[in-house]
Amino acid sequence: MAKAKKLGETKVALPTITTFGICAACDPRIDQAARERTINVIETIAESIAKEVKMPDGTPVNVVWSPVLIDGEKQADIVAKQFKDAGVDAIVCTPDTWAFPQLTLMSLLAHMPSDMPVNITVGNSAPKPGVVYAHAVNGALAQAGRLSHLNVGTWPDTGQKPKPTPVTIQALVDWCYAALTFVGLKGRRVVVFGHDSMGMETALAHVNATRRTFGLEITRLDMKLPADMLNKGAYNVKELKALRTWLEKSLGKRLDMAQPNADKKLDQSLAMYLIMRDLMADLNAVGGGFMNQLEWGSDPRGIPLPICDLAESLMNTTFDHNGPKEAMPFATEADAQGLLTMLFKTWLSGGNPPLFMDFRKVWEPWEIQAKAKKLGVSFTKNTIWAKKGIIDGDNSGSASLNWAGKPGESAEKIMKKVSMPGAEPYYFPGGGNSVTFVSPGGIEGIAGRLAYSELSGMFSLIWDEAFTVDLPAKLASAVANSSNVTWPHTWVVPKYAAMSEYKQYAPANHFHMTWNLAPARLQYWMDLTNVLSVAPWQARPCRIEGVDRPLPLMYLINGGENATKRLRARGI
Repeated sequence: MAKAKKLGETKVALPTITTFGICAACDPRIDQAARERTINVIETIAESIAKEVKMPDGTPVNVVWSPVLIDGEKQADIVAKQFKDAGVDAIVCTPDTWAFPQLTLMSLLAHMPSDMPVNITVGNSAPKPGVVYAHAVNGALAQAGRLSHLNVGTWPDTGQKPKPTPVTIQALVDWCYAALTFVGLKGRRVVVFGHDSMGMETALAHVNATRRTFGLEITRLDMKLPADMLNKGAYNVKELKALRTWLEKSLGKRLDMAQPNADKKLDQSLAMYLIMRDLMADLNAVGGGFMNQLEWGSDPRGIPLPICDLAESLMNTTFDHNGPKEAMPFATEADAQGLLTMLFKTWLSGGNPPLFMDFRKVWEPWEIQAKAKKLGVSFTKNTIWAKKGIIDGDNSGSASLNWAGKPGESAEKIMKKVSMPGAEPYYFPGGGNSVTFVSPGGIEGIAGRLAYSELSGMFSLIWDEAFTVDLPAKLASAVANSSNVTWPHTWVVPKYAAMSEYKQYAPANHFHMTWNLAPARLQYWMDLTNVLSVAPWQARPCRIEGVDRPLPLMYLINGGENATKRLRARGI
């Protein structure tokens, strides 16, 4: 007699690791040597993914592969069962011979969710043309309205163990990061402390739209909870002491303690890091945000509390007093769309720290050149900040401390570039300490921000490749002092956007940059999430070879990328 199975009483929710399933279709008429070669290709691709792709905390993804070649429906059912039992989240098909689309991959996908990411990676070989099958099945999926990404790469036509080229593997790795971000964040949550971000419509937590588009939950906690925990001392006092000791040792005289009650307020600010960190851990959150203004630290009708700039910065940083840690995307001013932007880009980059900035002042070329001449700062026609202009990215809040240095710099070296001046009292009567530094030049990545439209019910991402620059000391001081000198500053230059374009199309007063993030990864992710790509820069070609991902065929046969995404949003 059948009996129900009781599951274990697990008390800890371990994070889910994305699982990739690798398989291949095949022709039942093919000779044994070709079949063995195809199995070798599957294994090679699987091992490449296992070696190159990691979750944001550095944990390797799970990779499974099937030696069962999908000749027809029976084998499709077998592999589908294998993949389901293994918890496969995304599928990579690596054909090396001709096969029959409906009998193979399409039959396999009939067992899977309609939004499961699908990649077809194939060598452009002639003898037993897997590439012919790849085009056939990719075209069939496109006509059926099923998104798939085709990666026509290169591996040798002959030999039993062909090795794909690095370019082939890199294109697949970029897709894998998009897939793990798409599926890995489904069912996860972010925590926002406080309500709407100072009434900024562009930062609202669009709960249902976020749930529908990304599968993410937004947990909202009132700031009264951390305030109560602060007053109760509901944090580890011993750890607070260790955190402060580390901070004082790292900063020395760069830690400003001149304001009234500075000692107590610093402890309160540090305690807030521990409180919010632990609350987020208790909720298994992957990101967060803190409103701060106005009720927490700026409204004199209440009892203003110290600002939490360092707490916010530490969340976004890959180290703290305990050593290396995972960057936890965290938005100041409870900016939900800023948080989502940073979260997705951190996952896409494999865990790189995000930068939260005000889209402060756009210094067009003529304006920064005039300032430089007035200060007696020399430049040439090829000086990049004079030729392109800069954006002064600065905000009192959650700039990752990593951005005080270059990628890969040690925590000790980075902290030598960080200062904590007293907070500006007219903004923050509750006092406390700001965090400040100037990011070095030469950091490359993607800057941008999500936006949401009530008209379409869709998210879009306005983005461009970008890099940071150094300014001569006298000019840097003048630019920093023209806004808020006690806040972090990053001089950002978009790669393609002219400043006259860039300053018009910012979707909000905040924008966000992540280093070492390839455009192709971002584009693959926007395909999977059905987010509109907004890069309207006149100087940027519609497709850059070796940089952008190939446009999915489904877009081309349905009137273009945006038209297809709108159809998908309507469920068509």
